[in-house]
Amino acid sequence: MDWSKVGTAFFVMMSLTTTVGFVYDGDPYELLASVVFNLIATLLKLGSKKTLSAELLSTSLAADLHLIPALIFYEMGSRATLVEALAWGALVANVFSVVILIIETVLESKEEEWW
Repeated sequence: MDWSKVGTAFFVMMSLTTTVGFVYDGDPYELLASVVFNLIATLLKLGSKKTLSAELLSTSLAADLHLIPALIFYEMGSRATLVEALAWGALVANVFSVVILIIETVLESKEEEWW
């Protein structure tokens, strides 16, 4: 078992689920947790040299660039609709990240079978 892959997948899933929680509930602590989990997932993806690592990193950066401004606007107390729209954007980026992570896992398992 590759523990670095487990850690990356864990933080990607935690970011996705806490973003869903914020979109559903609007709790600021969920938004903060989502930002933290997503930043950790981004840091874990930085050193990866796998097949789809560039795509994984780009989806994570897109989610970061949605979640961080959403947190700032939420804390400023302004533009609640903008905060929700940014959270939805991060949610879409995280869904794509999970899909790419699944595709990469399938590709890696196919490569292992051939050897």
